[in-house]
Amino acid sequence: MFKLNKLIISASIAASAALFMTACNGDDTSTAGASHSGATASAVAYTNGKAVIDGGTTYPVINGKTSDYVIDKQAESETFNYGRTPTANEIAAWDTDVTHIKLPPEGSGSVEEGEELYEEKCVMCHGDFGSGGGGYPSLSKGNAVELQKTLTNQRFDPDADGPSRFFGSYWPQASTMWWYIHDGMPHPMTKSLSVDETYALTAYMLNINEMVVDGVEVDDDYVLDQEKFAKIVMPNVDGFEPEIRGKDGVENVRAYFQVASNFGGQKVNPSERCMKDCLEPTAKATYISGTGISDFLPPMATVRDLPKAEGGFDAKAAYESNCAMCHASYLAPGSSDWKGYTAHGMDQVYAKGIAGTEGGMPPKGGSSLSDKDFKTLVDYMVSGK
Repeated sequence: MFKLNKLIISASIAASAALFMTACNGDDTSTAGASHSGATASAVAYTNGKAVIDGGTTYPVINGKTSDYVIDKQAESETFNYGRTPTANEIAAWDTDVTHIKLPPEGSGSVEEGEELYEEKCVMCHGDFGSGGGGYPSLSKGNAVELQKTLTNQRFDPDADGPSRFFGSYWPQASTMWWYIHDGMPHPMTKSLSVDETYALTAYMLNINEMVVDGVEVDDDYVLDQEKFAKIVMPNVDGFEPEIRGKDGVENVRAYFQVASNFGGQKVNPSERCMKDCLEPTAKATYISGTGISDFLPPMATVRDLPKAEGGFDAKAAYESNCAMCHASYLAPGSSDWKGYTAHGMDQVYAKGIAGTEGGMPPKGGSSLSDKDFKTLVDYMVSGK
């Protein structure tokens, strides 16, 4: 949860994670101070006196029940003996996470190599230089350090820029980018990138975000490896609260969530629990009146004619730029696989392509083609000519 843009949903997520960490750090999770025969009793502290970490309510087991629910003792006592202990190689193949305390494997990749890979495998969804498009997120909008400062901005002033939440300006750790590229990209050919290719793409991400690593600018000639990766410090690494890192992380979370105003809530009666009308109304509604702005200076243009296109539309070139990454292996131009899609008419094929599909294809394949040109592109892909 970002310090200056506190969201209750983020608080809930962080609290859930912290609750898990609490159990792992030795807190006694049995509760005290409650007795019940039914659904009315609850507790807000553990037997060691510490507050429930998220400020919520827990229900202790008393007389074999938690509120109206009876504990199934038989199910609790049953044991299961399915499967086997995984081998060391199986664990190693599964344990591919990369975090700020677990570095990526050894390898290297340059910004130049990353740019070539990006143009080949990523640009059709994420746009030129990570600008975004087709429903997929932007990865950069310029200098990460400068954009990080915009995270303090709010939209109270209609002319103010809002916070810029991109990889360089918002993400606290570069390890998330490395791991996600390696494990989940490119769509739909996940896990197809080598370690060196992942380093190269990560280097390119640092480059387009105008990052500096250990005092060195990530320019076009920069080569990223494991040693340099360990020295990356993201501009927003300290921009989140509560502080969960280090030995005091659990207690920091516990103290943070005991104060409702920390995460956007302000109770009407702070000492009482409630299920409705709990918060003081703080938002002020503002309504637009009249007919809006009409005296633009200079006047707004009313002409809506598009410039005339120079030359004819090149469907093959459009396919190579927007579609080949995904369709070279399935539904390639002229492929017999298209018969399963054209049986109900080309109008349905056009409509699904324009709107995007549940299978992961973005609208118009992430392109900015007009409907007319996109249909011409589809005709080329179906016929192969």
